[in-house]
Amino acid sequence: QVQLVESGGGLVQAGGSLRLSCAASGRTFSTYTMGWFRQAPGKEREFVGAVKWIGGATYYGDSVKGRFTISRDNAKSTVYLQMNSLKPEDTAVYYCAASPSYPATRATIYNFWGQGTQVTVSS
Repeated sequence: QVQLVESGGGLVQAGGSLRLSCAASGRTFSTYTMGWFRQAPGKEREFVGAVKWIGGATYYGDSVKGRFTISRDNAKSTVYLQMNSLKPEDTAVYYCAASPSYPATRATIYNFWGQGTQVTVSS
């Protein structure tokens, strides 16, 4: 079992930055791929990016490439999503998730999910 808790969401103006955190716990989370997804009202859940705990390889969805960066802190068992140059269309609930697969871009192959944190970008 893996437990995930997100934090760091909030309201920011367009062009600004936010950093989300995802604290992980559980016996085997270090073998997982940790992903970030987002879901805006009326839209499907969208893949943002992911990082492999072992080795730290990252990959991103096309809509955030060059603006968002995922990193991890092994000592703190925490994954971060640094979001720069935010746009109003980035407004969504952001979720952290864990998958035993790699690579993992589809929400259906993620077994564990956090509760989500709201990010709102004003124009």
